[in-house]
Amino acid sequence: HDSHNILVSGLEEIGIEMLVKKEYRLTSLNAVKIPKGVDDIKVRNALLKEFNIEIGGGLGPFAGKIWRIGLMGYSAKESNAKKLLYALKTIL
Repeated sequence: HDSHNILVSGLEEIGIEMLVKKEYRLTSLNAVKIPKGVDDIKVRNALLKEFNIEIGGGLGPFAGKIWRIGLMGYSAKESNAKKLLYALKTIL
């Protein structure tokens, strides 16, 4: 899954870690750890308002600790993964 690989390597370059070990990951739903000191809501709001990108926040015990990034169906494109990486670099 090329878009998943682009996303994972790009996130690692900017210091964002995946939550799940490689062998257990789903390429269509990517859970990533929010870096320390980063405000979950501010980043997600900026992504939506400035770049028209929506990612999910963590649920239950993961609230405020992870983001859920979907690469499913039509949105599972390399260009979308690259757009998100650019947006995160800009915001962070």
